[in-house]
Amino acid sequence: MAAAPTSSKKWVLALDQGTTSSRALIFDARGCVIAQAQREFTQYFPQPGWVEHDANEIWETQRATMREALAAARLGPRDIAAVGISNQRETTVLWDRTTGEPVSRAIVWQDRRTASACEHLRAAGLEPEVAGRTGLLFDPYFSATKLAWLLEHVPGARARAERGELAFGTIDSWLLFKLTAHRRHLTDATNASRTLLFNLREARWDERLLEIFRVPRACLPEVVDSCLSRADAIEIELDGVKLTLAGIAGDQQAALFGQACFSSGMAKNTYGTGCFALMHTGNTPQISRHRLLTTVALRRGRCQYALEGGVFMGGATVQWLRDGLGIIERSADVEALAASVPDTGDLYLVPAFAGLGAPQWDAAARGTLIGLTRGTKRAHIARAALESIAFQTADLIDAMRQDAGCAFGELRVDGGAARNDLLLQFQADILGVPVLRPTNTETTAFGAAALAGLGVGLWQSEEELAALWSLERRFEPRMPAHESGARRARWTQAVERARHWAREP
Repeated sequence: MAAAPTSSKKWVLALDQGTTSSRALIFDARGCVIAQAQREFTQYFPQPGWVEHDANEIWETQRATMREALAAARLGPRDIAAVGISNQRETTVLWDRTTGEPVSRAIVWQDRRTASACEHLRAAGLEPEVAGRTGLLFDPYFSATKLAWLLEHVPGARARAERGELAFGTIDSWLLFKLTAHRRHLTDATNASRTLLFNLREARWDERLLEIFRVPRACLPEVVDSCLSRADAIEIELDGVKLTLAGIAGDQQAALFGQACFSSGMAKNTYGTGCFALMHTGNTPQISRHRLLTTVALRRGRCQYALEGGVFMGGATVQWLRDGLGIIERSADVEALAASVPDTGDLYLVPAFAGLGAPQWDAAARGTLIGLTRGTKRAHIARAALESIAFQTADLIDAMRQDAGCAFGELRVDGGAARNDLLLQFQADILGVPVLRPTNTETTAFGAAALAGLGVGLWQSEEELAALWSLERRFEPRMPAHESGARRARWTQAVERARHWAREP
């Protein structure tokens, strides 16, 4: 059992382990960042569609940022009340329990090598059963087919896994294994719910799913709460000093918690390279009728659930304007350029460069720029690019509203592109509800810190955490309903023209 925090321990250390970098942030009792550190790590692309990480490099960079953040804050490990982890989800690590060494590089969530395996499972008619148990769809995104691939392609891995010699985990599990000096093999329910192996309703590993994906039970981690009480908190070590780890969540669920979306109908959208929208749906999983994902939002004694949808091309669309078309020098330049024209001139960009995600799920869709005239200028294209992010998000939110059947009064936002006022105003106009940007934009890291601090009693309740959330700016809808409806209908027409375009190779 980890030691309870003393009254002098008023800081929480959050590990924010992302796809391209490891970060560590220290929050005080007001929820403010007092220090942080960040280190990037290597991205490996051994074949087209393959993306890998060195799990040891992830561990080394994460440990280094912990030390650097503490030094920057002039604190020691003994000053920290609790530690929380948020992590890139679905990325799959397989390692030797005895040596602690990975048997191969980690397969990253972006990796597409198991696309044919997913198609084979879908063709076998298994998707309805698996979706009913997991809330997920067959896609290389999730961990199960990645793990199955490692078990088949790493020499001897399947036999060793069946004997209990190998451990599977997502990045949270890997960090916990290293932080506990190889003593604990754990994951939390939010990360488990992204593997295609976890039964949502029963909140446990599912024997039928293990059979479908041919995964040995012996290699799976123990599933624990996302917010751990003092009695259940995990004792970890940094430089020989013991700390208390009491919060674990996948990055998007951590952001939902960090945005204080604690009750049914509350939603957040993260505007990053892609966009991830999550809506809290309460204590019962809502299986989507619109091919959204159902996921565990949090487990604290019992599971709470969320609907999730992803947009492939969010901020990446602006990067395309910069790197592909060369019409802006910096991503930050897009707002001023887009604002230099009053509208797009009926120009629509559907950024289906890698297909469309939810709710269309059309891998054969391709990018479309429709409505070009001799009067079209680069400013119109820039504005259409920003509006495409809002349109895609609105499609997701509408599907969530229909699935959840609950009231929806506002959208809380974070991520790099959430600094763009033009985008957020258009988002409010198209959705017809206020869009709220918080003062603290480190919502993912704060979510991990909040889960940990709540677990050990630094914060006493969700109500106390909600009071820490503060509004930086509120964007109210200004566009008349008939106009926003017409714009949405026009967008839908453009999407239809982008669909089913790519030919089979």
